[in-house]
Amino acid sequence: MKRLTLLLLFVAMLVGTIGYAVYGYRAKPLPMQTSTLRFKVDKGATLNGLTAAMQASGLQVRRWQLAVALKLRGDSRAIKAGVYQLEAPTTLEQLLDKLVKGDAVLAELLVVEGWTFRQLRERIAGHAELLHDSASLSDAQLLERIGARETHPEGLFFPSTYRFSPGSSDLEVFRQAYRLMQQTLASAWEKRGEGLPLRSPYEALVLASIVEKETGRAEDRHKVAAVFINRLRIGMLLQSDPTTIYGMGERFDGNLRKRDLQTDTPYNTYTRAGLPPTPIGLPGRAAIEAVMQPAQIKALYFVARGDGSSEFSNDLEAHNRAVARFQLKRTP
Repeated sequence: MKRLTLLLLFVAMLVGTIGYAVYGYRAKPLPMQTSTLRFKVDKGATLNGLTAAMQASGLQVRRWQLAVALKLRGDSRAIKAGVYQLEAPTTLEQLLDKLVKGDAVLAELLVVEGWTFRQLRERIAGHAELLHDSASLSDAQLLERIGARETHPEGLFFPSTYRFSPGSSDLEVFRQAYRLMQQTLASAWEKRGEGLPLRSPYEALVLASIVEKETGRAEDRHKVAAVFINRLRIGMLLQSDPTTIYGMGERFDGNLRKRDLQTDTPYNTYTRAGLPPTPIGLPGRAAIEAVMQPAQIKALYFVARGDGSSEFSNDLEAHNRAVARFQLKRTP
């Protein structure tokens, strides 16, 4: 009888212990010093490292708790690296589920079509969630660090939204944007139309940057590309205001004057034939595709109508009439 009593007592204690453990795992909130906290899980982190990172952030969890829970779950190797954010209340089960799913915090950076490389560097330098490893690097050194073959950075980075773990190196964002531009450009080049007066994907990138600056209207983009392609075919000056403005640099005060069009620079397409030496900004996918597949039109001119669209003309006489109508507001 005494043995039975002891056995029942042992079973009761065991059930109670298991029940408390289950409660502590599934229902009891973990003690947190603040209602919201973050910690970083490094790639290949050990149990000791994981525990230390959590405790340093203010999460009061013990190594044995993690060890037992992970052992019973059997997914300790599935924990993913990243920066994690916890909101109180959080249970041990919810914590480990988050780590295994890789539900990490991601910061983001929007790179906009048409930005210059200077604007891109300024935006990245001001991002609070990045490590600014490129801050002391020249443009040439930055390109070397990300594995770029080019010597001039303009136009080499793809406009998109980039997501990354807080505390990532800014060089990784540059590297991702560079690689995505290379992939996009290579894919579009393979599908390019026949007979384009472009000798390389880089020349296509240069022209795409001009198209990007010349129009933001989707239905006009392939036509604008066609105008420049048609001009290149016959050796006609491109006469693009955005390239000329780019060549002026800080001298440009927002007003493009006649003397500016006559002042020669490597980017002044009013004084120099062919493409400028480099892109003048970051072209998006649509501008790149427009250059590779321009509209099948004979137009050599276009002028803004004032509503965001453009009027296209095949000859100078028709263009002058369009200028008079839309720019000078004269009735033909």
